Amino acid sequence: MKSRLLVFLMAALLIVAAMTTGCGGEKSAAPATPPQKVELNVSAAVSLKDALAEIQKNYEAKNSNIKLVYNLGASGALQKQIEQGAPADIFISAAPKQMNDLEEKNLVNKATRKNLVENKLVIIVPTASTLNITKYEDLTKDEVQKLSIGETASVPAGQYAQEVLKKLGIWDKIQNKAVLAKDVRTVLTYVETGNVEAGIVYKTDAASSDKVKIVATAPEGSHQPILYPIAILSGTKQQKAAEDFLTYLSTPECKAIFEKYGFTMSK
Repeated sequence: MKSRLLVFLMAALLIVAAMTTGCGGEKSAAPATPPQKVELNVSAAVSLKDALAEIQKNYEAKNSNIKLVYNLGASGALQKQIEQGAPADIFISAAPKQMNDLEEKNLVNKATRKNLVENKLVIIVPTASTLNITKYEDLTKDEVQKLSIGETASVPAGQYAQEVLKKLGIWDKIQNKAVLAKDVRTVLTYVETGNVEAGIVYKTDAASSDKVKIVATAPEGSHQPILYPIAILSGTKQQKAAEDFLTYLSTPECKAIFEKYGFTMSK
């Protein structure tokens, strides 16, 4: 009787052992969890559009866990959005003023602020234009009936343009023919389509279009240097990712891209 019981117990143990082995007695390693995708929100002056698009392609190819989300527009409008709580980790302005305003409100991490690139201010006309414009003073001529510049209240390119025209003493003479645009790319469009005879834009905007040509560059000393400050915003939740991207923007690779689109790297 005891021997039968012993045989039965041994058989039961063998069955249990077989079932345990069949079900994977040793726990298999759990599949590795892929790194979570980080969205980095960058509010940037629209004049940087083409350069930033190429930079985005290169950066995301090297950093598969990063997704760059650009919010492009006039620097003044972007400033207001940030002040009102719009999601942003990094701000690149087309002028120091907008960055200064945010810094005064403690919305910028001052330690991360630096000047990224520089630009020039030029007059453009449609490629087929026969207007004889070689300097800013020529904008007062009767044949220039409409001149487009950015909104002087919120668009840095418009503010620089107004500064030049006032410095040269011709602002009052051309003010009534000025067509104000929401951003510098809109000025470019107005000139491309022939809705205005001339426009004042950044050199980089002119370089992006084969439908316009540059006829004059603002004289040295006629406006404040066109600087593009960049900084991480104090409210970012992606500090490390933002710092890494800022570092990347100063690499030789990015320098070549910025210069390709007409910018000069700030020293």
